[in-house]
Amino acid sequence: MYALVDCNNFYASCERVFNPGLRHQPIAILSNNDGCVISRSDEAKHIGLPMGAPIFKWDNFCKEHNIKVFSSNYPLYGDMSNRVMKILEQFTPDVEVYSIDEAFLQFKGFDNYNFDDYGNQMRQRILKWTGIPTSIGIAPTKALSKVANKIARKFPEQTKDVYVIDSEEKRIKALKWIKIEDVWGIGYRLSKRLKHKNCNTAYDFVQLSDAWVLKNFSITEWKLKKDLEGIPTLKLDEIKNKRAIATTRSFEYTFSDIENIKERISTFATSCAEKLRKQQSSCHMIIVMLSSDRHKKDLEQHKASTMVSLPYPTNSSLIISDCAVKAVTSVFKSGIKYKRAGVIVTGIVPTNNHQLDLFEHENPKHQPLMQAIDGLNKKYRDYKIKLGNQDLKRTWKMRQERLSPRYTTDINDIITIKC
Repeated sequence: MYALVDCNNFYASCERVFNPGLRHQPIAILSNNDGCVISRSDEAKHIGLPMGAPIFKWDNFCKEHNIKVFSSNYPLYGDMSNRVMKILEQFTPDVEVYSIDEAFLQFKGFDNYNFDDYGNQMRQRILKWTGIPTSIGIAPTKALSKVANKIARKFPEQTKDVYVIDSEEKRIKALKWIKIEDVWGIGYRLSKRLKHKNCNTAYDFVQLSDAWVLKNFSITEWKLKKDLEGIPTLKLDEIKNKRAIATTRSFEYTFSDIENIKERISTFATSCAEKLRKQQSSCHMIIVMLSSDRHKKDLEQHKASTMVSLPYPTNSSLIISDCAVKAVTSVFKSGIKYKRAGVIVTGIVPTNNHQLDLFEHENPKHQPLMQAIDGLNKKYRDYKIKLGNQDLKRTWKMRQERLSPRYTTDINDIITIKC
């Protein structure tokens, strides 16, 4: 059996854990730089606040309806997500973290378990230990557990937020209920093609022949079809090292001077280097991108990128940052107001197993230095150790005018209890 555990309105729920006065209040969470709405509580949805709404256009609407608006507090959300995932590992060792608020679980050797009770145990423990409400769907396959989860979320009073598909009757009823566009793995274009075939529900989809699906789609859609039929075909994903690592961000303001851009690029490059070390990898190539604000048509536009090939693989923040800064300097154009930049490291190889160069190699002092920096930053969390050309006050310069405290990751923001 498989389970999909989904945290309900996760970002809003994280805000409510430490501010109980927000319970039953409409809440909206904004994207980077306080741009658009990326998460809403059920109350905000019912009022009519759309997903993706630009806040500068909907600010008056939020004030009129008393919608509480917050900047994205990723340190808080990431820490709360990690706590939820650690709790799930107590119920089974086979856990696939699907997103910040979702996880698939596989139950091997649980043949005689009552999954309704087991699902309720998971939900109650997460709620008690973290304060995060969840919906849980349990079924014989991953795709069916997604369907079961949607039923649990849609009908919380009838299901008590836990629904188990454990019979053929329940499977068929669930497939007839869910629309084809709501099936996990079927996007807008694919659903449009299927509707031309009079395939409007998941049940209609599984009635198609295997040969027709393979001829008109791909092996991925065929696997999804078999999964919906109750035949386990989609397995839990194994954690694999990334083939490329990117850090791209929009600036808080437009920059037309090279010094500010060099500082941002250095910070992005350092982030990529840290991610490389975390997965014990090194890179051969660095790609640096720089672009102006495409939305301001009245200004001169410029978009450029360049690639740097390294003579030897490295994960040193010093080397990657230095190369990235030199690269962005070469594509920088004076007089342009730049809004976005990014660094991508690719050509990734294992740090402990790569081709050596006879004449060029990394300074042997870099690796112990990087280990010391990573150790200190992990211990104190707030990235106290940085390169000299980085901004020492903040990691990302984003507009966050509505940011809530980082209750669980910053001792200065720890919750105060009034007795």
